[in-house]
Amino acid sequence: MDLADDPCWYVVHTHPRQEDRVESNFRMWELETFLPRWRDRRLNRFSDNISYVVKPLFPRYIFVRFRLSEAYNRIRFTRGVHNLVTFGGSPCPVEDEILDLIRSQVGANGLVKIGCDRPAKIGTEFKSGDKVVITEGPLKRLSGIFEGVLTDAERVAILLDSVSFQQIRVVAERRTLEKLC
Repeated sequence: MDLADDPCWYVVHTHPRQEDRVESNFRMWELETFLPRWRDRRLNRFSDNISYVVKPLFPRYIFVRFRLSEAYNRIRFTRGVHNLVTFGGSPCPVEDEILDLIRSQVGANGLVKIGCDRPAKIGTEFKSGDKVVITEGPLKRLSGIFEGVLTDAERVAILLDSVSFQQIRVVAERRTLEKLC
């Protein structure tokens, strides 16, 4: 394994619901971390009440910046860590631009803002394959193809695709999209 001397960002895969514990451990060692969180809207199907839950944007994943040659084994054997994300058997550094893009979406409340706060357009239904355009935010006027509603696991797949440079997808709230003819 080629151990680099320059500090780089890496993605650490955690055990389920251990992101906060891992972040706390890394911060005690004075490692720079980034655990993007977002506010998920939940509808109680029995009472129709809406509540909000703060949770990781990429469940079971946290970004950490370190020198691979100095901290690799300590990172791997930290309580709550499953492993580092690797490609070809080696930990894969994450480009600063990916973190900058995510950080640019963090609001004053410390949470990633995925969409907007206005209500969804009434009657707008999207099907997989529809051409759409983003109408708000820093990606305004970006057009693409609607794939479908994403789960937590699918957001993680987008992260891993981005880290490995196979493809880039953008996640946006449905209410920020409009159909193109």
